[in-house]
Amino acid sequence: MNRDRTVDSAAIARTIEVYVEALRTHREVINRLNVYPVPDGDTGTNMLLTVESVLGELAEQRGADMASACKAISHGSLMGARGNSGVILSQILRGLCDVLREVDEVDAATYARALRTASDAAREAVMKPVEGTILTVIAEAATAAEASRSDGLLAAVESSRRQAGVTLDRTPDLLPVLKEAGVVDAGGAGLVLLFDALLAVIDSRPLPEPPMLTEVPSTGQASRPRGGDSREALASDLRYEVMFFLEAPDETIGAFKGVWSGIGDSIVVVGGDSLWNCHIHTDDIGAAIEAALDSGRPRQIRVTDLFGQVEEERWVREADMEPEVPARSDVPVMTAIVAVATGEGVSRIFYSLGVQRVVKGGQTMNPSTAQLLAAVEAAPSEEVIILPNNTNIIPVAEQVDSQTAKIVRVVPTRGVAEGFASLLSYDPEASGNDNAKAMTEAAEEVVAGEVTRAIRDSTCELGPISAGDWIGLCGDGISAVAPALEDACVGLLDALIEGDHELVTIIEGDGATAVATRHLQVWLEEHHPGVGTEVHRGGQPLYPYLFGIE
Repeated sequence: MNRDRTVDSAAIARTIEVYVEALRTHREVINRLNVYPVPDGDTGTNMLLTVESVLGELAEQRGADMASACKAISHGSLMGARGNSGVILSQILRGLCDVLREVDEVDAATYARALRTASDAAREAVMKPVEGTILTVIAEAATAAEASRSDGLLAAVESSRRQAGVTLDRTPDLLPVLKEAGVVDAGGAGLVLLFDALLAVIDSRPLPEPPMLTEVPSTGQASRPRGGDSREALASDLRYEVMFFLEAPDETIGAFKGVWSGIGDSIVVVGGDSLWNCHIHTDDIGAAIEAALDSGRPRQIRVTDLFGQVEEERWVREADMEPEVPARSDVPVMTAIVAVATGEGVSRIFYSLGVQRVVKGGQTMNPSTAQLLAAVEAAPSEEVIILPNNTNIIPVAEQVDSQTAKIVRVVPTRGVAEGFASLLSYDPEASGNDNAKAMTEAAEEVVAGEVTRAIRDSTCELGPISAGDWIGLCGDGISAVAPALEDACVGLLDALIEGDHELVTIIEGDGATAVATRHLQVWLEEHHPGVGTEVHRGGQPLYPYLFGIE
């Protein structure tokens, strides 16, 4: 192409299509890079899901003019944004469109101005901007485009792409957490592909091939413990990622951001015209949602446990999202049950205990309000009990009642063991209120614990934690740390079992072995001879053992 030519709306739409293609091929590589603000390993996935949403909006605007195409890109990116990286990317795309919508064709000057607007918009959306991230990459790319705009569009795009790559390589020098991990910024790497996609469209250049995964440093494949090493101190030890759309007057958002600034970090609030996409990392899910209620109406709430993201995300993504529903689950009852479950074995147990609908999800990849609502609507009753079976899903479940004509009650089960115990008091022919009261009381009699693996060195009240150690978790935090799985399980059980306990339910997940389970049974027989045991195969990812003590 001539270096001074312009591009139209069709080329912009095609760039989005190519960008999706590039993110699909590079997703796992980008996921492996992610270490900031926590090693949730999903930056590539979140950026891809965000842009795929844009692609869906554009599909309805074939042949549209620039203004219509930009409207589709802006709306699609806002509604489809996932995670911190996806929200920032959406703001970059919206900033670009704020300028591009004003023209029929994009020249070098417009391109440079659009990049600067996108950079400013992204930085403004982040309450505590950090250098060495995607924000630095877009800012320096914009500066390069401004310096080259007199040489034509192709030169400006080439210059911005070149500078984006240079800045990306420099991110470890700007952010110590990246240097310690030996990686570049994941979000910045995903953004560079946008420039590659644009060059592929306007100058027929091939997209870069992703490096072999074996060449990319891995940040771990399991959940991380609480506490922190030097990298953790520089990043974040906040456990939950909370996201939702907020329908609120624009003038209330300043106060809303002010409240959020006191309860978390990685805060991004983007949007306008009374619709905002909100993202925060926090330890206080309730406060994050209550702040939104003070401003307006939150919807499509998603809560993710950042300590356990990678393996369970893989499980949910690869799982059959429409499991077979037993025929008897469609028999009308006075009160039906919807349960959230991880693992096919756990789902089978819930069905055997009388649950009518199971929604897949758990510590991460939490089901949305919409998914729970769909299960409630499909349940064969006008009264429904939801068992969230995870602390960070409870606030999402509590939104469902206001979205349906059915009567919905939430029994706030914090784990699978509590869910199982609550169902022992379930009466399908009793009212929802009566069931909720009885099931809640039953769940409260259970002490729950879980064992997972640390992905990196850290510390806790018990002492140092090494990457690969097994850690036992309960409501009070970390109760056991050991190099061997059996020892961590025993340490956790020893901390949890008290004199009045009568039954320990052991739920085996991925990584559990017959030898380890037998070791636990023998230990219980020797040290707590009056306590019975039940063993179930749950098949849950990430946690080889879940315990319920009654």
